[in-house]
Amino acid sequence: MSEKLERNSFLLSLILVTVAFAFLLRPFFTPIFWACAIAVIFFPAHRRLLTRMPNWPNLTALLTLLMCMILVVIPVLLVATSFVDEAVNFIQRVQSGEIDLSKPVEQVRSAFPGIGALFDRFGMDLDQFKQRLLGGLVGAGSFVAKNALALGQNTANFFLMLGLMLYLTFFLLRDGERLVDLLIRALPLGDEREYLLLAKFAEVTRATIKGNLVVAITQGTLGGLIFWALGLPAPLLWGVIMTLLSLLPAIGAALIWFPAAVYLYAVGEIVKASVLMLFGMLVISLVDNLLRPILVGRDTKLPDYIVLFSTIGGLLMFGISGFAIGPLLAALFMAFWQIFMREFISPSHETPNR
Repeated sequence: MSEKLERNSFLLSLILVTVAFAFLLRPFFTPIFWACAIAVIFFPAHRRLLTRMPNWPNLTALLTLLMCMILVVIPVLLVATSFVDEAVNFIQRVQSGEIDLSKPVEQVRSAFPGIGALFDRFGMDLDQFKQRLLGGLVGAGSFVAKNALALGQNTANFFLMLGLMLYLTFFLLRDGERLVDLLIRALPLGDEREYLLLAKFAEVTRATIKGNLVVAITQGTLGGLIFWALGLPAPLLWGVIMTLLSLLPAIGAALIWFPAAVYLYAVGEIVKASVLMLFGMLVISLVDNLLRPILVGRDTKLPDYIVLFSTIGGLLMFGISGFAIGPLLAALFMAFWQIFMREFISPSHETPNR
């Protein structure tokens, strides 16, 4: 009886300490997740380096981390810096009156009277929409001007999280196999199930991040290039916005290029508008329809509708990181239920084939 009480007390203490430690690490969830994801993605390259330099684990992990920074981190930072510069410049031009956003709205309404009627049918006022758009941009500019210190602190926080992510990634690359073995020993789920779940985690992480990023970058690049070729303003700004919106399956970049094409039709730029509309439907959208199921759905073995809903749900719950976390949770959910049906439901309870 005493031994059972001690065992139960220890297990309860173990649970409490684990929960407390999880809450302690909660502010660092994002860098920890991305460190794990990057380590999973770049681990095959690290393993190839390790076979050539088996006595230099620290050096191989450092070289792999350097490869990650060159291929991913530095390009993202450069694009983000250019995006912020163009966004601030665009807002300043709107505030100074150099760009009048009310004029395009009026031109579209004059050219397409049916749009106003469509807004009215759905209970929306086009003038109110215009005022909200202008107010949002002016408010964004005022926020940038009045909260420079807060923005600086957020920037410092971003680089702190980036540094923690890279620091943890180094150790996950170097000690990854040993940590996986330790995790499998510690978890009480059964070694076979744990290997299956960890393999699913690695498979879905690689497919989701690489697939979604390839699709988003491809669509954003194509969108920015067509904006530049047609002489539209701030092609880099809109290209990056299309890249971010392309993380949403089935919607994505069309939220930018379609209104731009409508505006070009409204101002009489028929050729440019037609080129943009055809390019958007036949090239940009086709990238999403062809590449996303191949790179994401096929490798994750998830149906397209599960990928769509889990991605949107992940973005709503976890922010920008949700495009990877959502499908990962969906894949783990399905993996757990497959294990349950395989091992805990007897054949007599299965639905007979008809």
